[in-house]
Amino acid sequence: MTTRRTLLTAALTLGLAWSMGTAHAQETIRAVTDATFPPMEFVKDGKRTGFDIELVEALAAAMGKKVEWIDIDFKGLIPALQAGRADIAVSAIYITPERSKVVDFTDPYYAGGLVVLTKKDGPVKTLKDLDGRKVSVQVGTKSVNYLKEHYPSVQRVEVEKNQEMFNLVQIGRADAAVTGKPAAKLFAQSTTDLTVLADQVTTEDYGIAVPKNKPELTRGLNEALQKIKADGSYQAIVNKWFEAPAK
Repeated sequence: MTTRRTLLTAALTLGLAWSMGTAHAQETIRAVTDATFPPMEFVKDGKRTGFDIELVEALAAAMGKKVEWIDIDFKGLIPALQAGRADIAVSAIYITPERSKVVDFTDPYYAGGLVVLTKKDGPVKTLKDLDGRKVSVQVGTKSVNYLKEHYPSVQRVEVEKNQEMFNLVQIGRADAAVTGKPAAKLFAQSTTDLTVLADQVTTEDYGIAVPKNKPELTRGLNEALQKIKADGSYQAIVNKWFEAPAK
């Protein structure tokens, strides 16, 4: 009798532990990110922050869940999902046909791509105004080849560093800079005399990557995204990270 009771107790304990573990898994979203890309995700004062971080926290709250963050190099994000080590990957990941073959994506949550950073009172007001102008670009980025192919009359000023590219615009040695939207928006926030043109050079959508065997999670995230857009909290996060006036 004692043996049977002991076995029954052990079985109940294991069952309870398993159910608690399952409940924890259901209540918690394991999110992998590479927090090295401000303003999307980065570490400040020892804490993760950024647009993507706040967005996922807001989505999880709308779903009644918590987030467990896991730091991984960018190249390991998709493999982590495939291996079952995480439930989502969010790290300024563009939705592409190649990635969509191995993971699912939520609806787009922000439009990235190449944009034009220029002086508010400068000569570049539209994309057509780039023709014949001096435009700074960072070597090794997609901006270089894109301008070669689509804006051959642009006088490219190729530099090594992002900061150098922006500085040339500020001091007037370049009429504009073409670079990724998050970096351009972040820099525009730091000064009162620069702006990012509303018309984008290219548009590539960011999405949250989800394993293909979790369609219910993808649906839940999409519903949460619609919810936070409807109640204004999504726009508040956008305003904070991309539209805040320069201080």
